[in-house]
Amino acid sequence: MTYEDVLNFCEEQDVRFIRLSYFDMYGTQKNVSVLPTELKRAFVEGISFDASAIDGFLDEVHSDLFLYPDPNTMSILPWRSMDGSVIRMYCDIKYPDGTPFERDVRYILRKAVKKAKEKGITINFGSEFEFYLFKQDENGNNTFVPLDQGGYMDIAPLDKGENIRREICLTLSEMGIDPEVSHHEMGPGQNE
Repeated sequence: MTYEDVLNFCEEQDVRFIRLSYFDMYGTQKNVSVLPTELKRAFVEGISFDASAIDGFLDEVHSDLFLYPDPNTMSILPWRSMDGSVIRMYCDIKYPDGTPFERDVRYILRKAVKKAKEKGITINFGSEFEFYLFKQDENGNNTFVPLDQGGYMDIAPLDKGENIRREICLTLSEMGIDPEVSHHEMGPGQNE
C-alpha cells in the first residue's frame, strides 16, 4: 500500500481522524491524532513530537523527533466510528535530518531481522496479548480487584471474561487480525 492509497481511502471512506502510533522503550503504545488534511504532510515531512517527554527517548537539549506513518500498517478502528471513520497507522521515528531514531523499536526490530538474515536465520513473529480484567466499584470507578478467580483455560462461572474476549476477537477480526485462540490465563483476572 502506498501513501496515495491511504489518502484515497481516507477520502472515499470519510475518515475523520488518523491515529499515528508508536511504542516507547518500555512497550507502551503512544499516539497522536491528525486530521486528514495533515496526512500528506505526515507521510512527506513527518509529524514532530517532543521526545524529551517520552521516558527513555531523548534529553531536553535534543528533543525533536518525527513520526512517519507506515501505510502498510493502516487499519480501521471499528470502535471509533460515530461520525466518520478513524484509522491507525504505526510509525517509524526519525531525527529531523531523516535518519532513523536508534531507540525506535521498529528500527531495532528491523536491524535484528537483517542481522539474523545475514546469518541465514529466518525469523517469524507472532503476538501473544495477555491482559488483566478488573472489577469496578459501586460508583463505576476502576479498581485493582481481579474480575474473577479463574485459572488456566477455565470456563464460566470461574471465567468471567468470556464475553469480553469474544468482543475483542471480533473487533480484531474487523481490523484484519485473526486471533488463533482466546482463553483465561493462570492468574485471577488474567486473560489471553
